[in-house]
Amino acid sequence: MSPADTESSGTPGTPGTPGTPGTPGTPGTPSGCARTAYVLARRETSQFSDVYGGGGDVIGLDCHLVRPRQRESDEVLVFMHPTGGGMYLPIVSGLARAGHHVIWANSRYRGTDSALIMEKVAADLGAVVADARDRLGYRRVVLAGWSGGGSLSLWYQALAEAGAGIRDTPAGDAYRVEAAALPKADAVLVLAAHVSRHATLTEWLDPSIEDEARPFERRVDLNLYDPRNPHRPPFTPGYVERFRAAQIARNRRITEWVRATLDQLRAVGEPHAERAFVVHGTMADPRWLDGELEPSDREVGRCYLGDPKVVNDGPVGLARFCTLRSWLSQWSWDDARADAVRSAAAIVAPVLVVGNTADDACTPSHARRIFAALGGQPRRFHEVVGATHYYTGAQGREHLAEAVRVVGEFLAEARG
Repeated sequence: MSPADTESSGTPGTPGTPGTPGTPGTPGTPSGCARTAYVLARRETSQFSDVYGGGGDVIGLDCHLVRPRQRESDEVLVFMHPTGGGMYLPIVSGLARAGHHVIWANSRYRGTDSALIMEKVAADLGAVVADARDRLGYRRVVLAGWSGGGSLSLWYQALAEAGAGIRDTPAGDAYRVEAAALPKADAVLVLAAHVSRHATLTEWLDPSIEDEARPFERRVDLNLYDPRNPHRPPFTPGYVERFRAAQIARNRRITEWVRATLDQLRAVGEPHAERAFVVHGTMADPRWLDGELEPSDREVGRCYLGDPKVVNDGPVGLARFCTLRSWLSQWSWDDARADAVRSAAAIVAPVLVVGNTADDACTPSHARRIFAALGGQPRRFHEVVGATHYYTGAQGREHLAEAVRVVGEFLAEARG
């Protein structure tokens, strides 16, 4: 499989003036700003399809440019999350309202990560960065990695700066992306982000499931939500260490089964065959129940999706619906490549890391771990005290304004 040509439905223009601006008062568009929706069409030959629709080998990346009406710029901030459609997020609107030109670009997997391949997401991000420069005319492109986009952005930038491109996926499938298709960004923003999808899933994975074929027969002493479990908050360091080791062990058992299944399919002459499966128990992090573990301003007993006991087996958990290849590329502890900590040290471009101390999704240690891993490049760290993952709550506007201000200060410094 190999990426090929890129097209767009937008109209080329002078820097900061792409397409046709939205109309005043468009719902969801910040006051004083215009929103331009456009589609970046990509052609990519493939032996099989892992996205719905698109017309054969055509992949459509739907993008929104949000920009101030009265302020031109030669710089644009590019957001992409592996699966999330965040074009109306508070951080996007807040940055545009403050004078920044912002693109939220959806990957080909918008809305579903069941068959997502991170290497293909990186190719999608490269196409958006190239389009922002070559067609839209922006001289400076800054990657803005929010939540799951943080590890994506850092990994992408590390790939781009290394200049090696992509040759395959963790499943061993050939997937060639030339270095020229992954242009470097000028700086990276890491906002309310986690260290990686695979590390986050593993920290949330329910280790009381020891047989994937019998997911509701759970080991009592490792089941956080079983009242018979003698281990209660505050958890002892020894129990947490054993719990974390069991989470990694479960991740590796799933990976072992995935690899064995792929080998079996290839052995019978079906190298492109896939299998879908369900991963139960994906929101069992002791931190949700014990405020003394990684103390922060988060609400104990809650996670960003609500009651963690309900979320643990609910329909929207990480990796809930999965495929063999997607597991290896996104979720495997040992095989997934999009890792913010591993990527951070290799990056030369300036990097800003912003964390939120009440974040109940990407807990504060994630931002600190990313910042600690950064090398000698210009870098800055800031925590918004009391802020949640989405800048909600009574002080949400103030927290958002603080984050936006810090971004503006950093970008001014990065421009020199």
